[in-house]
Amino acid sequence: MISIDNLTVEFSVRPLFRDVSFVINERDRIALVGKNGAGKSTMLKILCGLQSPTSGTVSIPNDTTVGYLPQVMKITDDTTVREETRKAFSHHIEMKATLDALQQEMAERTDYETESYLSLVEKFTQEHDRYMMMGGENYEAALERTLAGLGFSRDDLERPTSEFSGGWRMRIELAKILLQQPDVLLLDEPTNHLDIESIQWLERFLAESAKAVVLVSHDRAFINNVTNRTIEITCGHIEDYKVSYDHYVELRKERREQQLRAYENQQKEIADTQAFIDRFRYKASKAIQVQQRIRQLEKIVPVEVDEVDNRKMHLRFPPCLRSGDFPIICEEVRKDYGAHTVFDHVNLTIRRGEKVAFVGKNGEGKSTLVKCIMNEIPYTGKLKIGHNVQIGYFAQNQAQLLEDDITIFDTIDQVATGEMRLKINDLLGAFMFGGETSEKKVKVLSGGERSRLAMIRLLLEPVNLLILDEPTNHLDMQSKDVLKEAIKAFDGTVIVVSHDRDFLDGLVTKVYEFGGGKVREHLGGIYDYLQAHNAETINEAIVVASEAAKPQPAEEVKEESNSKQSYQEHKEQQKKIRKAARAVEECEKEIARLETKINELNKQLMMPEHASNIELAHEYASVKKALDKENDRWMELSETLEDMAS
Repeated sequence: MISIDNLTVEFSVRPLFRDVSFVINERDRIALVGKNGAGKSTMLKILCGLQSPTSGTVSIPNDTTVGYLPQVMKITDDTTVREETRKAFSHHIEMKATLDALQQEMAERTDYETESYLSLVEKFTQEHDRYMMMGGENYEAALERTLAGLGFSRDDLERPTSEFSGGWRMRIELAKILLQQPDVLLLDEPTNHLDIESIQWLERFLAESAKAVVLVSHDRAFINNVTNRTIEITCGHIEDYKVSYDHYVELRKERREQQLRAYENQQKEIADTQAFIDRFRYKASKAIQVQQRIRQLEKIVPVEVDEVDNRKMHLRFPPCLRSGDFPIICEEVRKDYGAHTVFDHVNLTIRRGEKVAFVGKNGEGKSTLVKCIMNEIPYTGKLKIGHNVQIGYFAQNQAQLLEDDITIFDTIDQVATGEMRLKINDLLGAFMFGGETSEKKVKVLSGGERSRLAMIRLLLEPVNLLILDEPTNHLDMQSKDVLKEAIKAFDGTVIVVSHDRDFLDGLVTKVYEFGGGKVREHLGGIYDYLQAHNAETINEAIVVASEAAKPQPAEEVKEESNSKQSYQEHKEQQKKIRKAARAVEECEKEIARLETKINELNKQLMMPEHASNIELAHEYASVKKALDKENDRWMELSETLEDMAS
């Protein structure tokens, strides 16, 4: 589908990668991996035509469509969620407008026997057939199904997009790209703004419905569940394996060990041969053997050992003045947006030196409470910041707020003061921005590099309360580990907003759970919290807690003494919900299968040799009827599931 030949990209004198060649085939699920700054996002931009390489070619057939979701996108829409998502079907809508105009013209004309009118009817018939072959007006069901999978409720569809955060608007953009059904999907960190349920839905969609996928992600579980091929950009070249990421890591380790053994054996052979030559070089009786050994040395092809990029970010938060015993105290804090209450009756106390996690589904108020603490938005109730508290705040969009048109060095020079201005190069070097790299413009940096640069700005002023809102977005696995160790070593107070349970494990000693307008405190680490809810994921734990926190009907309150019966009823209800959810999932799989079949039949019917194939046309009509029926069934099942869960 797409062929990449001898691709080279250079920034300044150092090539990002050189002479890279590979092919993207249909049904490939490629994980594009590598350290931050290795060139993953640059590769995606080149593949979709947004950036040109220094040399080399990217060959894409004319009939191949490409969909691209970047890490960062400037969104300026001002419509409803449904209207914005409908833009994915602009071609359908244009065809429908053309059909309506042709139909109107036929209704107004009375010259039924003329050649002109017959031509008009023929044109309408052809356009209508094309429209129905493309799915007709069934796109509304596909639209609702995709938005539901990405976490939008039915009520959300008529809300203005301006009411949603940047993360939710990125979900809309992702929905539009998926609904366009491109031949090749290029996704740059698609899971950064998704919760676990939406990530799992996206995994199923990509596995079942996508044609070819090239994906950049630091979510190891996501890449392993989706991909069947791994391409790593490392030290300026690529390594390409037709296996999942975990299997690739094992094979790569084995390959390097084999290379090292072969290299060591070859070096021993060279040393032995050279020793023989040196020993007998001047003995006439050994002249023939010496010449043979010399020719052997000349013919040896050196064994190459894959270079390993061992650069590592070094991170240490500077010391700071001691804060008061209670940096944060909330009493009856409440936040409303119009008629919508985000949370109320929030009472919490965070002690000096504690490291706590804010967890919960997107939109439940984690970042909102952080903004209340930062005094960025109004609220009701009492929120007290303790004595001598100095806050360092890393927001979700911190990396996006950097100025694009200045250099890395100037970005830090603008905020550095005193002696720190003399140590900027040392600080940049510790974050892998040393040497010529510091003269790069911010606009050419990857998402991970921008996050690291934003983190440096946070380090320039000593703080004793760190508030980190999704700090691991865009960071690679190694950088996550470094950041985690630095936070563990920090002697101040820390609030971490995160969905990443592996990052939180061993880091926090208290968990605040956001859900259903409430904030609940749980003592212990993240796995203690999960175990208490008998859950494997953070979101699963939140669902369990939300169900338990729902007010019971009056009849059940009267029978509260019969706890076994209540528990049994709850179990039965959960069983019904799971059964309904499975029915929806099976229906979605069948729809995906039928849509794939429709696309295959479409391609065949478009071929001139099949234009009059009656059997093929009948098969198309039959599959189309089955697809319409499944779409109707999906809407019924979805409504049933929604009613049961509400």
